[in-house]
Amino acid sequence: MTARYDVTTTGEAMIRLSVPPGVRLEVADKLDMLPGGAEANLTVALARMNRRAAWMGALPNSPLGRFLANHMRVAGVNLEGVAWSNTDRLGTYYVEFAAPPRATQVIYDRADSCAAKLTPEQVNWDLLLDTRLLHLTGITPPLSASSSAVMKEAFARARAANVPISFDVNYRQKLWSEQAAAEFIIPLVQGIDLFFCGRNDAKRVMGVTGEPENAVRRMAEMTQAKLVVMSLAEQGVIAFDGSQFYHEPAKPVQIIDRPGAGDALAAGIIHGWLDGDLPRGLKMGVVMAALALSQHGDMLVTTPEEVSALMATSDTLLVR
Repeated sequence: MTARYDVTTTGEAMIRLSVPPGVRLEVADKLDMLPGGAEANLTVALARMNRRAAWMGALPNSPLGRFLANHMRVAGVNLEGVAWSNTDRLGTYYVEFAAPPRATQVIYDRADSCAAKLTPEQVNWDLLLDTRLLHLTGITPPLSASSSAVMKEAFARARAANVPISFDVNYRQKLWSEQAAAEFIIPLVQGIDLFFCGRNDAKRVMGVTGEPENAVRRMAEMTQAKLVVMSLAEQGVIAFDGSQFYHEPAKPVQIIDRPGAGDALAAGIIHGWLDGDLPRGLKMGVVMAALALSQHGDMLVTTPEEVSALMATSDTLLVR
């Protein structure tokens, strides 16, 4: 039987409130409001590539919750499995963009959100597992005890149903310690199909340093994952399937907005993986990451035609 979805996920979607570079939050008189959240970003990117993508987190039944839902629906994400709450709040986060010597700051206001209160009993497991791939991230488990329980049950149910699993470490130091992340993640991801980990997260959470090929090989040994992918920022991305290394250089880009680029990268790679074409997925991933970096907001806005055109060339700056 054909799965209903290509990719499903659960996690926290939030509203992002940000100021332009050069403006400090403490004196800001206006904020830009945009949707965000790693799992939601990924499903939006895949839906815009015409994939059957579904996001099944929790949202408040309020204008703010509908704001997020509307953005995902416009992209084509299925929200049938969303748990709507009439009492709980939506998480938000604030971004203070900065230029050197200051670093961009992210401030969370997500405690006791409806996503953090989501329990395993509220998840529509039949829908979540009716998929070719279940994608989860390391942002969810530290949100609360119930979030951790949802993550563990998702892994257990997916394994029991022989549903392939994708996991992105996505370490957030403001949510948990490096040690706590490692102790939770490494046992959980054993033998999964796709394991994503950025170079900084590889060092901090996995304790892996050194040359990229050695690092991804070491993470493959630690996780027994069938495919390990490590982003290398401006150097591109490297992947290891247990026998062969794949490397794709990054696309030149003028960075406008960093959040969401890693999710776009993972979406492109998953898109190729679903077609059984990892090299093409890596090419799509670096293009989609560059597009995400070049536009405002966490959620990628693009088309399959634009991605294909940019995969074929890197020097077209004006389309007439």
